[in-house]
Amino acid sequence: MGTLASELGPHAEELTRRPRVYADANMPAGAVAHMRERLRWDVLAVVEDDELRRASDVEHYRLARQLRRTLISLDDDFLEEKRFPPRQSPGVIVLSAPDERGLIRLLRKVDRAIFSARSGRAQRLSPMPLLGQKIQVHPDWSHPNVRPEPRPRRTRSRS
Repeated sequence: MGTLASELGPHAEELTRRPRVYADANMPAGAVAHMRERLRWDVLAVVEDDELRRASDVEHYRLARQLRRTLISLDDDFLEEKRFPPRQSPGVIVLSAPDERGLIRLLRKVDRAIFSARSGRAQRLSPMPLLGQKIQVHPDWSHPNVRPEPRPRRTRSRS
């Protein structure tokens, strides 16, 4: 017999096709709101829970896997192999951006590359697409599924 989370996890995945992520305590509220409202991700934000907010990084890592959610963080400690073994990884995305606007651009890239990728015809993506993996996403990060965002066109004012 497993835990409540391990028993209910597969059923939760069947209820939604949205990416399921675990945003650790250092994710800004604006980025969490963007993930939920614009990207339509199912986000568990630990800052919204008093007990989870005080949990250790090791506990967040373990809990994200148990809850079958991809861990998203700004904390590059999660990239340490000994402390956070890849084989136990729920799928980790460590983001690095100079400001919240840059962070939101990176989240859109991640959405297109990891969570919205389709191969030819529409298919159901893996609920944990990075299981056993860790990636570090920064402004120069590229992925084969992502084309650069178009730059806004400037219009000249006629004065």
